[in-house]
Amino acid sequence: MKIYRSGKPLAIIAAIAKNYAIGNNNTLLWHIPEDFKWFKKLTMGHTIIMGTNTYLSLPRRPLAGRKNIVISHTHKYDLQGAIGANSIEEAIELADADNENFIIGGASIYKQFMPLVDKLYITYIDQTYEADTFFPPIDANEWQMTQCYPQQEEHPLGLRYEFRVYERI
Repeated sequence: MKIYRSGKPLAIIAAIAKNYAIGNNNTLLWHIPEDFKWFKKLTMGHTIIMGTNTYLSLPRRPLAGRKNIVISHTHKYDLQGAIGANSIEEAIELADADNENFIIGGASIYKQFMPLVDKLYITYIDQTYEADTFFPPIDANEWQMTQCYPQQEEHPLGLRYEFRVYERI
């Protein structure tokens, strides 16, 4: 039986730019249909964990086909079918013990979960962006890229990206 750092299988999934940018004014910096497909394929049927701002930024809430856990200190928002957690620890308690749980943002949630996860699923966009929200650095002394998949679809704006999987060393 595999022992996980948090006691449960946790992974981060994110799309990040070359300069670790992930957002500006609570919105994504890019629209990549292939990334949405990859996200859906990986997370469908699994638990996803997010902060309140990420939850509120979703076009449809909760994300269908997944157990949605929202970390909120107040639960003042109507979570519409999602489960509220008051802390990272409570979110982990609510997470699935046997299947991978995906941390989907935002920046503060990524930063708090980074020491606890064993895997990163990263869509790496080969461009820098001006942003106000950034992903935590991926330290090569802690993480090893174990898989890399090139983009399959031409992006209408010419964006270059690839899908990377990192595992904790």
